[in-house]
This record gives sequence, C-alpha cells and structure tokens, in this order.
Amino acid sequence: MTDVKELLLSRIRDVADYPEPGVMFKDITPLLADPAAFTALTDALAEIVVTTGATKVVGLEARGFILGAPVAVRAGVGFIPVRKAGKLPGATLSQAYDLEYGSAEIEVHAEDLSAGDRVLVVDDVLATGGTAEASLQLIRRAGAEVAGVAVLMELGFLGGRARLAPTLAGAPLEALLQI
Repeated sequence: MTDVKELLLSRIRDVADYPEPGVMFKDITPLLADPAAFTALTDALAEIVVTTGATKVVGLEARGFILGAPVAVRAGVGFIPVRKAGKLPGATLSQAYDLEYGSAEIEVHAEDLSAGDRVLVVDDVLATGGTAEASLQLIRRAGAEVAGVAVLMELGFLGGRARLAPTLAGAPLEALLQI
C-alpha cells in the first residue's frame, strides 16, 4: 500500500491561493489523467467496498461521482449519486446541513436505497465532514445501513473525522491519504 500511496500523492497537484487567498487546493485531475494512478485508486477503494461488505456505493457530488462509479463497477455493486438539492427528478429524500458560511442541502432518490442495503460513501476529500455527515443521515433515513466512508484524502486539520464519529456509530472511516 505504501507504493500506492506514493503514486497517488505524486499525482496530486497543490494549487496555492485557490479558490481564495490562503487556501492550498489539492487538485486530483493529474491523478485522474494517469491511467495507472486512477486504476490504483479505484482498486484500493473497491477493496474497501469488499472489506466492509457494502452492497452499494454512494458518491457525493461531484468528484465522488468520478471516483464512486468505477469503484462500484470494480466491486460489483450498485452506484447511487447523492446530488445537490433540485438536481434529481422524481421522489427524493433531502438533508440540509450547515456550512462554514451558510447551509446546503443534498438529495438522493428515495427508491435507490432500501433496508437490505449496506452503503459505503465514497468521496475525494474529507474536510470538515458536513456533506459526508448529511449523506450518512440520508442513508439511514432511507432505511439502509451505513457500511462506512472511504475517501482518497483526509484533511485532518479540519476535524472531519471527529465530526463524523458519532454519525458513523462504529462504521469505519478509511482515508487512503492523510494530509
């Protein structure tokens, strides 16, 4: 796994002062453009799907779609997109959550999750944990079980892991990279 971590880290570009001064943005587009790195990432996350016994993968808009869909295919499970409010047609479940400056809302199709599902949330970054926390609440409200959360990288200094711990209720949080 050390070789995989080194490969992944080598393909993440730091962009200073984006999207605002003082922020060091972690750009994963070079990783996605490299077939070997993207395959290694997909394989590592698919292994977490298998280890947790997940039957479905939830991908969080938008980079969670890019990572979660191939992970679900590789692991042989279904993929469910969790979208920003107002983007899905038909009956949805929604969950509001607080951001640093304001609030947001995410939705999932109500019929895509059921009581027999074990769901792993996949995203690129765990920062403050607000979106992941809201997605876990949505999964449970749909009657499904939370298998855990898996991310490419965790920005530990933002405290997302501590925020998620109560909502995870013992389910694992796996971060391939700790930043």
